[in-house]
Amino acid sequence: MAGETGVVLLQVRNHHTAEAGTPRMDDAELNHYVGYFKNAYGEQAVCVFDRASRRGTLYLGDAGWERGHVVIDGIAPNLVLHEPEVLWLRACWQAASRQ
Repeated sequence: MAGETGVVLLQVRNHHTAEAGTPRMDDAELNHYVGYFKNAYGEQAVCVFDRASRRGTLYLGDAGWERGHVVIDGIAPNLVLHEPEVLWLRACWQAASRQ
């Protein structure tokens, strides 16, 4: 059964304070992979991978939504992540980059 084009597939509420900024992610481009994660403490993360440029960006509510962090080969070198976040980010990278 085919789905309806343009219908919201996933809607997520921001659980971070106003100081974290406002998340602005849109997967309107078909060649973007978007992954969502919420840890046991309610901290949220979004991974965006642009398949055309092969660039990954990680957005974290607790690190300020509006600042993207570079992802290289499934690793965010400028961030300290807990093990569940590391595993999730690697899984996103593998799914998005088709490796």
